[in-house]
Amino acid sequence: MSASHGFSSSMKLAVGSIAVGLIVLAIKLLAWWMTGSVALFSDALESIVNVAAAVAALIAVYYAAQPADERHPYGHHKAEFFSAVLEGAMIIVAALVIFHEAWQAYQNPRPLDAPVEGLLVNWSASVVNGFWCWMLISRGRKLRSPALVADGKHLLSDVVSSVGVTFGVLLAIVTGWHVLDPLLAGLVALNILWSGWKVMSQSLSGLMDEAVPEDTLTSIRAIISDKATGAIEAHDLRTRHAGPVTFIEFHLVVDGQTTVSDAHDICDRTEAAIKKEVPDARVTIHVEPENKAKHKGVIVV
Repeated sequence: MSASHGFSSSMKLAVGSIAVGLIVLAIKLLAWWMTGSVALFSDALESIVNVAAAVAALIAVYYAAQPADERHPYGHHKAEFFSAVLEGAMIIVAALVIFHEAWQAYQNPRPLDAPVEGLLVNWSASVVNGFWCWMLISRGRKLRSPALVADGKHLLSDVVSSVGVTFGVLLAIVTGWHVLDPLLAGLVALNILWSGWKVMSQSLSGLMDEAVPEDTLTSIRAIISDKATGAIEAHDLRTRHAGPVTFIEFHLVVDGQTTVSDAHDICDRTEAAIKKEVPDARVTIHVEPENKAKHKGVIVV
């Protein structure tokens, strides 16, 4: 997949998220208007956050795809992490607003208006959200886009909340326990608080230059050992990820009699193999003579 194709696909998904978010928001507001349920209001409020987050994701995906320049020689890939952190913060704010509304409704519980019709309307919004969150998470992972994956995971929490709210409000109708409505709204707030924390913590790990997962690191070591024929060892292997891009650097020790041309060929061969295994990798190899060997790290077969 070319970078331009990946960028185009990410942009289409980000724009689609805004459109889907607006449609779902309209449906949920209608369900709330029909019933007066504070639980359904909390569901609709989360959709407002979804729309704002989708706009942030669109801006981040566009900015992250801009080429490197003099002020940003390593590119703009981390812009997507900022979007995900912002989304997590907005989720937390929405949860606090829901807690406030739930407390007010708990103090003054009241019967719901047109509950069954409203629940059916709200259920249709969950179906739309469920399909779109699957699209965002699956395609976002394939495109290695943290902003799209974060948006998808947020929508997934919205779907879970909506399903819980639907059954809970239905239970309140059957039992006549109207206090269940604000209690459900409180549970929705707790759920999206947890979702917001997960989104923010995952994004902060990227901003802190967290290394790639251990299985990816094992694959990189195996490639170096297999493809760097002519070298002696590789040490000081370091990795970090920034959006879809993975930065990989290490020191490669070669025999002191190796020519510059031969050393360059070893590096090119190894780099090509790593990029085939790790999409959008940026590989930096520092060549050293054998007296710099540390006798640890990756031993070349």
